Amino acid sequence: MRRSIRPDFHFFLLILLAANSALSQTAKKTPVPNRAAEAERAATLAETGHCAEAMPLLKKAIQQASDKDLKKRVGLDGLRCAMTHKTPYEALEFLQVLDSEFPRDPEVLYASTHAYSDLSLHTSQELAREAPFSYQVHELNAEALELQGKWDEAVAEYRKIMEISPFLLGIHARIGRALLSKPQPSKDEVMQAKKEFEDELEVDPKNASAEYVLGELARDDNELSAAIRHFSRATQIDSDFGEAYLGLGTALVSSKRFSEAIPPLETYEKLAPDSPTGHFQLALAYAGVGRKEDANREAGLQRQTAESLEHVRRRAADALLKQSVPPRSQTPEPPK
Repeated sequence: MRRSIRPDFHFFLLILLAANSALSQTAKKTPVPNRAAEAERAATLAETGHCAEAMPLLKKAIQQASDKDLKKRVGLDGLRCAMTHKTPYEALEFLQVLDSEFPRDPEVLYASTHAYSDLSLHTSQELAREAPFSYQVHELNAEALELQGKWDEAVAEYRKIMEISPFLLGIHARIGRALLSKPQPSKDEVMQAKKEFEDELEVDPKNASAEYVLGELARDDNELSAAIRHFSRATQIDSDFGEAYLGLGTALVSSKRFSEAIPPLETYEKLAPDSPTGHFQLALAYAGVGRKEDANREAGLQRQTAESLEHVRRRAADALLKQSVPPRSQTPEPPK
């Protein structure tokens, strides 16, 4: 016997259908936001000098805009507004999107370069204002002096840091680096630098760079056993330190320890397959143990990579030359 449906259930069903219909009509009437138009408005405000009003809209638009050209425009406008209206840290949100979505765009790279530079300057000024007597201020000064090639002044700044914090990691190595960076360091300066790198290892035994430089200095003095020891330690500290593997392999080849040289040189070749020096040293090592086919292969790769590098250098030189020569229309006419 079939059950009859109760009248109140029919009534509830009619109400539910009516409610759904009303919601549907409301949804149809609710306007869908035009994100492209909103992004366009944000960009226009920024470009007409209304950055304060535009910034909240730009932040929203940079995340929502789907058109690539419009997103780039919004990002660059947001970057400019942040950097020119004393809100530099707001630039980071725009930089993140621009650097991620336009990694090879020259306009974006140019704007990003200036933004990061301005952020660095702004932060360094804050540091100098908030902690003028800190070792970090001396460190910034020393780095700036190094960039200017003022090596003695940089060393003096680093030594002030040692007075403030004598066990600070990395400072001995920086002094050594500055001394060796001189165009023609004297023998005394090289010895001072060597001492600084040794002192660095006293406070930081895991400094792979210090071990590597000591290896290079030992190899320059033909102290191959010491060089092998330092290079080997550098590779143990940092397993991705390609130049340390090359230094180790080269020192072993010079010591005629060819079979021992092969593993570090093969590792270096994997890390830097386009290095002619790596292929050359590996060819010597293979030849030293009688692996003629492998030696010939590496010799061929050495020639190929050397030619490829030379081709790149020529192209770069040609490009620089073209930039330095003005177009024919701008070339001054010879005097009549």
